[in-house]
Amino acid sequence: MRPLERLDELYAIGGGPGANRPHPSAAEDEAHELASAWLADAGLEVEVDRHGNLLGRSRQAADVWAGSHLDSVPQGGRFDGALGVVAAIEAVERVGAGTVVVFRGEEVGCIGSKALVAAGGALPTAFLELHVEQGPVLAARDVPLGVVTGIVGYARGEIVFEGKAGHAGTTPMDVRDDALVAAASRILEIREAASAIPGAVATVGRLELEPGGSNVIPSRVWISLDLRAPDAERLDALLDAIGCDPGSRTEPVRFSGSAREALRDAVDARGLPEVELPSGAGHDAGILASAGVDAAMLFVRSLNDGVSNSPDELSSDDDVALGVDVLADALERLTSP
Repeated sequence: MRPLERLDELYAIGGGPGANRPHPSAAEDEAHELASAWLADAGLEVEVDRHGNLLGRSRQAADVWAGSHLDSVPQGGRFDGALGVVAAIEAVERVGAGTVVVFRGEEVGCIGSKALVAAGGALPTAFLELHVEQGPVLAARDVPLGVVTGIVGYARGEIVFEGKAGHAGTTPMDVRDDALVAAASRILEIREAASAIPGAVATVGRLELEPGGSNVIPSRVWISLDLRAPDAERLDALLDAIGCDPGSRTEPVRFSGSAREALRDAVDARGLPEVELPSGAGHDAGILASAGVDAAMLFVRSLNDGVSNSPDELSSDDDVALGVDVLADALERLTSP
């Protein structure tokens, strides 16, 4: 199948292991140039906007877009972002309507889509994004595709713990003021708080301590916080339970328009189980939805326990082909007179 062959071509750019097309880089540029050639081969009008986003417009219903991104994290996966691009090219060419969009810099904060909506120019009336799930839910339910209900809200912050340095061998345990012990206890409390709220997650992904000697009791520890929940109420509850003020917060986004209905109808038409789930990760579709665009996403089942941002990222050929078919069907439903 052509989208699978194109995924292989994109995966080879930048060298391995994994996908290596960070933004900004020559490898991301090369991927955009390759996609531009595919758009031209599909008979689309190719342009690059002033933010570096690539577009391929058909002559019919060009205000309905489909696409994703081609940048990757270092040593990333074969499918993340790239699947949405090759699937959109296939769908637009097959249907003969719509516009393919390839956004810049999704992995570094969706900078291409954010620049587009901030510029105040013309936005699409609808947007579809096909993406691998990047998680284990669909595989656990033995379902190939899932319609995304929205993008979770998230808050990021930090906590600092102060203690007192001391010699590891000469300071008795009962008189120590160990900042790392305090941090460890707090991290477990954070885990328990998130576990008590359905759909919420909390991650401490970074930890820095001072003075950093193997034979010195830590006097100061800094930890990062990444807190996520499907809606504002649960995000508020998580923040309250943890008792911290986030340094930044992004509100949840819900997909609820005709684009989502088109995906649901296309899934139903194939007799597939109707599974809906939120996205725990941010995507360009969420940026467009926040700007008022009728956006929607379709997830393709991830294998290998849902691992993503890794060379071990995997989805089956059959699931990918089914996802492309459903995307094309939904695009046709949105662009038909």
